[in-house]
Amino acid sequence: MSSLTVTALTKAFGATPVLTGVDLHVPAGGLVALLGPSGCGKTTLLRLVAGFDDPDSGTVVLGDRVVAGSGRGVPARRRGIGFVPQEGGLFPHLSVAGNVTFGLPRQRRRDRGRVRELLDLVGLDAALADRSPHQLSGGQQQRVALARALAPEPSLVLLDEPFSSLDATLREDTRQAVSAALIAAGATALLVTHDQAEALSMADQVAVLRGGRLVQLSDPRTLYQRPADLDVAAFVGESVVLAADVRDGRAESVLGSLAVTGPAGPGPARVLLRPEQLRLVAPVGPVPRGRVRSVDFYGHDSRVRLDLPGGGTVTARLEGADLPSVGQDVGIEVSGAAVAFPAAEGAAGIAGPAVVAGPAGAAATRRRAVEPIS
Repeated sequence: MSSLTVTALTKAFGATPVLTGVDLHVPAGGLVALLGPSGCGKTTLLRLVAGFDDPDSGTVVLGDRVVAGSGRGVPARRRGIGFVPQEGGLFPHLSVAGNVTFGLPRQRRRDRGRVRELLDLVGLDAALADRSPHQLSGGQQQRVALARALAPEPSLVLLDEPFSSLDATLREDTRQAVSAALIAAGATALLVTHDQAEALSMADQVAVLRGGRLVQLSDPRTLYQRPADLDVAAFVGESVVLAADVRDGRAESVLGSLAVTGPAGPGPARVLLRPEQLRLVAPVGPVPRGRVRSVDFYGHDSRVRLDLPGGGTVTARLEGADLPSVGQDVGIEVSGAAVAFPAAEGAAGIAGPAVVAGPAGAAATRRRAVEPIS
């Protein structure tokens, strides 16, 4: 295994810039997820690292070896990189064993012991070795693809949205198996995904790309709790964004006085809360209030949308089955601190479920393309 270091990488297709100076480091044995909306440059970056395309400028270094840039261009087949595509890309005319050993030297392809080791590594029974790919489930095919990528003991494994074609339950099981296999192999890995849950649950570090630039690289908890800006906040998980006025470490907002952290100084600001920070209580006393617009029950938790008296809507995430009814008036308490950003900072260009509500009642709701809040 080797580290990966990308420095000042740029790439354009015709007059359209795709990557505009990306710096990224993946330590040996680490897993970094590239996260971002469609068109942000994730797959292009992966292809440049793999050697399928050449950068316009910048360098790609594996360990201490420059494989792209500085007048060098090592062919993809000589970079020692394993690649797992979206659909697995198994050869239909080969058995599972044939697929797994495809990248090995000819004399090692008959090593059934190595096949068993690799199948065990990705959580598959050795009895599957003689089956054809079409006899496997989608999740099993993806695990075979990973075993094939790991077989030559590559310096780096690249995974290009490998779970996107799987259903929800199979995706979770396969994701856990792949993560365990990468850890067991001690592999250095770079995962491309647009699935926030996938990135947060699998990666040691998450790199958020936007418009061809790396806007934040941090561990998953920091990314979620302290996003670099409101665009990142709106993309990574559900958000409640409130107009507020910050003074002496507190923010006065439609949900009352909130403790704050973050880059905003005194004065007008926009503060970020996560829906799970909102608690519903009895509407007694001077507590901020809302009226339940809708309740979405998911079993493990629920999403409750609340209309505020002066206008605007916020969303709470609640545990358990003791839920309010549609039309019920409730009190709203906030747990923990909000993150304050300068008032002029926007969240344009990110399709996320952020909600903006001002203390005077002005509100704007950001809607997902596939899941409207209203």
